[in-house]
Amino acid sequence: MNVLVINAGSSSLKFQLLDVDTREVYAKGNCERIGIDGSFVGYESIAVEGKQTIDAALPDHKTAMGYVIDIIDATGKDFIGIGHRVVQGGWYFPESKIVTDESLGWVREVAPLAPLHNYAEADAIEVCRELFPNKGNVVVADTSFHYAIPERAHRYALPRDVVDRLHIRKYGAHGTSHRYIWRATKQFLGDGVHKLVSCHLGSGASLCAIADGKNMDTTMGLTPLDGLIMGTRCGTIDPATVVYLQRVGGYTVDEVDTMMNKQSGLLAVSGISSDSRDIEQAADEGNEHAQMAIEMFAYRTAQLIMVMAQANEGIDTIAYSAGIGENSSRMRAEVAKKLAWMGVELDPELNAVRSDDIRLISTPKSAIKVLVVPTNEEYMIALDVAELLG
Repeated sequence: MNVLVINAGSSSLKFQLLDVDTREVYAKGNCERIGIDGSFVGYESIAVEGKQTIDAALPDHKTAMGYVIDIIDATGKDFIGIGHRVVQGGWYFPESKIVTDESLGWVREVAPLAPLHNYAEADAIEVCRELFPNKGNVVVADTSFHYAIPERAHRYALPRDVVDRLHIRKYGAHGTSHRYIWRATKQFLGDGVHKLVSCHLGSGASLCAIADGKNMDTTMGLTPLDGLIMGTRCGTIDPATVVYLQRVGGYTVDEVDTMMNKQSGLLAVSGISSDSRDIEQAADEGNEHAQMAIEMFAYRTAQLIMVMAQANEGIDTIAYSAGIGENSSRMRAEVAKKLAWMGVELDPELNAVRSDDIRLISTPKSAIKVLVVPTNEEYMIALDVAELLG
């Protein structure tokens, strides 16, 4: 059973055609710099050998989808439907839903909570409905997995009428990834995992407390700005900082928004880059700001792992995923040092292994099992499509 998965950004369109039953990927790629000079399509497919690049004028997502169609057609594989990753589902998507005129309107209605993503995703859905009129489309929201967390965790201590009128609550993000991490960890450890802290650590980063498959809490909030220090996002700060920056600093609302989302985080602390690889290299060369960026990221991650453990009323497993979580043995080791007091112990040799497979990196005597779990959001999206349309 084949599914086409679409992940649209403001200037990009990622795609993947895969078989849900075998997990075989027939084609995958990314249309980049949509609406910008120098746009191109990079892809891999069973129809060609190696990675391919097409220099193409991509003024909009509809044009980009034309190239995707050609790439998919060349595989000779049909598909049952299209799954769309939507960053913010708001209060309308507690679970994945088939796209209708009404549900497409919901994606746009909640877009102010994720303006850089939802508008582009809604546009991509419209294009797919036009180009594939006989194929069903499914919205799979990053927020859906977090919608059922207990009220004590998702409600903000603001006036009830304001919270209810404006639908203010913790929505979280990376839910599809956290869902996959739980599924893969459970399959790997069996009865050895009950209380998991899932760590999706990339340029965007969040943790999730999962107890026997039930989501208990997560670190992102109303928007993806809350929680961990990220590539360019500040993470949790005193909310009054926003007021102070405007009243005393003279910054506008938009300037503060840009500062906290695009000019903060690892980039701001290191003064070098938002990419942890660049920061680790600079730290090795003696750059003190880079060293502090690593220290702060590891400290906040360890701190919030404990917060998630409390939400679970215990912890038996930590699972790392995404760009930093999967690839930075240094960052995993730094976090482990800060959790050593509670019995976390990594095996240095296992931690240094680079692999696309799920793997255990803690020692046999570690009080908490530590895993690396390469995430697969596309597979989870495809599963939801198969369930709703298959």
